[in-house]
Amino acid sequence: MDRINELQQKALDGGISEGDALKLYEAGKEYPYHLYAAASALRERFKGKDIQLCCIINAKSGRCSEDCKFCAQSSHYNTEAPIYPLLPAEKIIEEAKTVAGYGVKRYGIVTSGKRIAGEKEWMEILAAVEGVKKLGMLPCASLGIVGAQRMVQLRDAGLYRYHHNLETSRSFFPNICTTHDYEEDVDTVRAAKEAGLSVCSGGLIGLGEAMGHRIEMAFTLKELDVDSVPVNILNPIPGTPLADIAPLSPQEILATVAIYRFILPSKDIRLCGGKEKNLRQLLPLGILAGCSALMTGNYLTTTGRNAECDLEMIKDLGLVPV
Repeated sequence: MDRINELQQKALDGGISEGDALKLYEAGKEYPYHLYAAASALRERFKGKDIQLCCIINAKSGRCSEDCKFCAQSSHYNTEAPIYPLLPAEKIIEEAKTVAGYGVKRYGIVTSGKRIAGEKEWMEILAAVEGVKKLGMLPCASLGIVGAQRMVQLRDAGLYRYHHNLETSRSFFPNICTTHDYEEDVDTVRAAKEAGLSVCSGGLIGLGEAMGHRIEMAFTLKELDVDSVPVNILNPIPGTPLADIAPLSPQEILATVAIYRFILPSKDIRLCGGKEKNLRQLLPLGILAGCSALMTGNYLTTTGRNAECDLEMIKDLGLVPV
C-alpha cells in the first residue's frame, strides 16, 4: 500500500514514469482496492464529482478497407455487421434530438472506412455538425484519417471534438492492423489539435496485448496531450480473427483504468464499448477506479446500456452526471 501511496503523490507532483506504472500494476495485484481508491481520489481531485456522458451514432456502416482484427465492419471478414451508406444529415440530427432528451450533451458522428470518400459526403457531414450544434449540443466526429484543411472545415462548422483512436501501442499495432501505419493515426490526432479542436483518442484493450503495451499507449496519449481517453474492452465478434480470444478479467480492466488515471490525472478517462459485457456486476467500480466519463447507449455494431441505467448508476454513487 505504501508504494501505491507514493506513486499517487508522484502523480500529483509531476507525473509517474512507465517504470512507475508497471510497479503500480504489480502493487495493485496485491492491493487492488487500495489502487482503485487512490485512482478515485485522483479523479475527484481533478474532475470533482462530475461524470460526463456521451453517445454516438453509427452514421455509415461496413465495407471498411482496413484489416483491424477486432472490427466487425472490416470488408476483410465475414460478419453480420450492418452495411449502409452515410445517413442523411436530417437523420443524424433527428437521432441527436432523442439523445438530448436524456440530458446527454456530447454526440459523436462515426463513419466506417479509412477516410471520407468525396465532397458529397463531406457536405452532408458538415451539415450534420452544424445541425447538432444548433441543438445546443457538443458535436463530435470520428471520420477516420483527416488532414489539416478538413479539420479546419469541421471546426468552422461547429465541431467541438475530433475522435480518433490509436487502438493500441505503437509496438503492438502491427499485430492488429497492417493496412495503414500507426503514424497516420498520430498525424490525425495532431491535425485535430492544430486546428484547435478538442481531441478524444484512446484504444481497445483485450486484444492479446500485455499491460506494458497499454501503459506504452497511455504515454503516447500523454505526449500528444489529448483531452479524453476512451477505454474500450474487446467484445469478440464472430467472423473476426479475434473471435475466440480469452477475455480480460474485470480486475485487469479496473487496474488498467486506475493506472491510466495515475498516468493522465487531469484527463477524462472514458469507459466505452464492451464495459457492460466485460465488467458485468463490477461496472460501477469502473468509476470508483478512476474513470470520469462514460459512453452511454449503443455502440457501432453492439448493444450497450440505455442512458437511464447509467444516469441511475452515477447518481447512486453520489456523483453528478454531466
